[in-house]
Order: sequence, then structure tokens, then C-alpha cells
Amino acid sequence: MKKLILSLTFLFAVSLVMPLMAQTTVKDAKKELKKKSIKRARKEAKKLKKQGYFVAPGALPMDMQLEKSYIKLSMEDEDGYPIYITATGNSVAGTQTAAHLQAMETAKLTLAGTISTNVAALIENNIANEQFTKEEITTITKMVAASKNIIAQELGRVIPLTEMYKEIGDDNIQADVKIAYDSKTAMIKAKEIVRRQLSEETEALQDKLDKMLDF
Repeated sequence: MKKLILSLTFLFAVSLVMPLMAQTTVKDAKKELKKKSIKRARKEAKKLKKQGYFVAPGALPMDMQLEKSYIKLSMEDEDGYPIYITATGNSVAGTQTAAHLQAMETAKLTLAGTISTNVAALIENNIANEQFTKEEITTITKMVAASKNIIAQELGRVIPLTEMYKEIGDDNIQADVKIAYDSKTAMIKAKEIVRRQLSEETEALQDKLDKMLDF
């Protein structure tokens, strides 16, 4: 009886300690990630400053921007997939404002292209499980390809990660930006856009696509 009580007491103690150990491990991992990101960001910032890059007045220091970017890039969900999709854009213009706007548009279009490609891959991986005709496959492929510009227009608010500038010659300035967007939100929005694009197609095709994309 004493042995049974001791065993139960031990198991109970373990059940209490294990969650605490797991929390400590995750906490330590986050601390280590931040530590490495800070070190890497400082090194990269020094390199970029030597190349002539600078940040806008009032913006976060370059090393802090880079640190934020590295942390976002390293974040994964419970399945090991990236939590954020990122994209970069750059542009040269006569003013800092114009260069920034053009660079942001380029980054958003690149981001939309990545999202569109991910949806296309999802459809391609699942297309064998549904009985699509060649005409239906062609229609879906065209719609997904055409959705890139629509996705770019309907992204909404993106997360700015880095924004830096460099003087080019005497009259121009180059803007380099990096942005991020939540992966799950991106896929939901992209699926909605593709479905809307197919709204005029046959009901049978819409049903197949709904099933494939888990609508």
C-alpha cells in the first residue's frame, strides 16, 4: 500500500513539474532567439550603414528594425510552418516619399505572388483527389494566376519590418522595404478571392473547389 501511495505521489509530482519545465523551455528558447536576433541585427546594421543606408527620421533604429524582422522570420506555428509570409521591395525615385511608396507597392505585389503560388500549390496537391475535367483545371489555373493583382489590392494592412534608404547619385534615393503578413489570414483571403473569381462558373465546379479549399 505504501509503495502504491509513493508511486501515485511521484506521478502527481511529475504531472505538475512537466508543464512547468515545458514552459521554461519555451521561455528559454524565446530568450535565446531574441539574443541571437539582436547580435545578428547589430552586425547587419553596421554593414548596411557602411554601404550608405540610413533610416527615416523618427523611425526605429536600423538594428531594431532588423531584429524585429529576424524574429518574425523565425516564428513558426505548432506544425512547424512559418507564421508570417514576408516580401521585400525596392525602388529608386527623385524623392524619399516616392521611392518608399513604389517600394511598398513592389513588396505587396511580391507578397501577393507568394500567396497566389501557395494557393496554386494547394490546389495542385489536391486536384488528384477530385474528378476535374481538363476544362475545369484550365479555368481554375487561369483564375488563380489572375488573382495575384486582386490579392495585392485587397491585402489591407501589412506589417512593416524594415524601411531604409540610400542616396543614389546626386538626385535620386533608393528605398528598401520588407513587409510581413499573417500566413493563415493570407490563405483565407486568397481562397475567398479565388472563389469570388469563379462565382460565374458552374455550380459543380464551385462545389468541387469549396471541398478542396475547405470552405
